[in-house]
Amino acid sequence: MARTPSSMVQLGTPMPSFTLPDGAGIAHASDALQGPAGTLVIFMCNHCPFVVHVAAELGRLGAEWTERGMGVVGINSNDAATYPEDDPSHMPAFAETYGLTFPYLFDASQDVARAFDATCTPDFFLYGPSGTLVYRGQLDASRPGDGSPVTGNDLRKALEAVSEGRPPAGQQSPSIGCNIKWKSCGPCCGDAS
Repeated sequence: MARTPSSMVQLGTPMPSFTLPDGAGIAHASDALQGPAGTLVIFMCNHCPFVVHVAAELGRLGAEWTERGMGVVGINSNDAATYPEDDPSHMPAFAETYGLTFPYLFDASQDVARAFDATCTPDFFLYGPSGTLVYRGQLDASRPGDGSPVTGNDLRKALEAVSEGRPPAGQQSPSIGCNIKWKSCGPCCGDAS
């Protein structure tokens, strides 16, 4: 299983704006998804074993933090033509299976993933109430097959800090996952993944 780290975008970067559809085709604008406590953007997909490994925790975390005023959104930017499991028609069932109550959106053009400089699934971007990046890193240290429990500890500490009006403390470790499945840019350059 290939392991790709998150790009660790510079802290303080403003959240890119976007409008994307969910699996039912309903459009959601980023400004309407932001919460008074901040916004958590998760790049994810249906088939990635790293996402499946943490999906139930994403459901718990999303439900808890949405209630606490955090905007939470998942974005699937994978090439669904090459990875049909990630087709938006399968996203509502995936969300239901894992208790994801936050909007789960499809980035068909992959422009939103590029705007965020997302590289892997899962890839987490936490923005404070002012709309600037305060955390980008792992959910926790658990990985598929390593036997350690999925706790969400790293991201939960960052969420707590933001909710208390302070910056997340300590070293931020990159998320690790499958690379985003980029569309080929054409026969001259092959697969961009």
